[in-house]
Amino acid sequence: MRIVFMGTPDFAVESLKILVENQYQVVGVVTMPDKPAGRGHKIQFSAVKQYALEKNLTLLQPEKLKDEGFLQKLQALQADLQIVVAFRMLPEVVWNMPPLGTFNLHASLLPQYRGAAPINWAIINGEKETGATTFFLTHEIDTGKIILQERINITDEDDAETLHNKLMVMGAQMVKKTVDLIAAGKADAIDQSAFLTGEVELKSAPKLFKENCRIDFSKSVEEVHNQVRGLSPYPAAWTEIQLPGQPESMVCKIFKTKKEFANHGLETGFVHTDGKKFLKVALKDGFISLMEIQTSGKKRMDIGSFLRGLR
Repeated sequence: MRIVFMGTPDFAVESLKILVENQYQVVGVVTMPDKPAGRGHKIQFSAVKQYALEKNLTLLQPEKLKDEGFLQKLQALQADLQIVVAFRMLPEVVWNMPPLGTFNLHASLLPQYRGAAPINWAIINGEKETGATTFFLTHEIDTGKIILQERINITDEDDAETLHNKLMVMGAQMVKKTVDLIAAGKADAIDQSAFLTGEVELKSAPKLFKENCRIDFSKSVEEVHNQVRGLSPYPAAWTEIQLPGQPESMVCKIFKTKKEFANHGLETGFVHTDGKKFLKVALKDGFISLMEIQTSGKKRMDIGSFLRGLR
């Protein structure tokens, strides 16, 4: 079976790697065009491109997925099946091309958390479990028939990075299993409506922007703690705080927090610190201790180092 693989970041590399290492016939790889990154605006290859070059795989990097030249090259690869992991939304002319269709790996238990940031939002919303799903692509994003679905617990210690890594490894195995099912003619895809029981609220996973990463100290200790975990280490929750004795407030990214439930009678958002070892913010049901922090132009550091640096 001839396979074309489409993906861009590290999350996708693990799935491509498992196909290549198990001698599946990957006839082409499609990834994003190179783009400048960092202060020097050096051209940076995607993680998928780097791996494809190492393995000498045929590589396509279209600017536009409806471009005639790209479509001709894709058609010429004569793929039986296309696999999408962390890539762009495909037009029908692309996903409908191979005779066995195109399937996608999505890092949530669909139909829950459709959208761009399912790993982040599952933690932000305080979920205790999530998972990954393989499904056939169709017109509406993340709505196609489900082939495979597997679950994983979200621990209290998990943040977006640790959960990303667990799902990346689990998802790669699911991609392999899905290819084997399709090859054997046993991929009994099920409509997503069958996964909805009773009055279940559908939660979405919209793209993350600066505004929905800002910490709202009117929320509870649990909610703020989950927001920080769900955005750590990237893109990172942020806030503006005024420290006692400092002339100006400072904008900082928060990577790690600790919960403290208490009745205190303090104003919400009140900042309490000993100037040496702890810095905590009063919330309606307790305190949130800031454990790892980064201010503009500085590197990420533990709170003790940060406070010592202010003196």
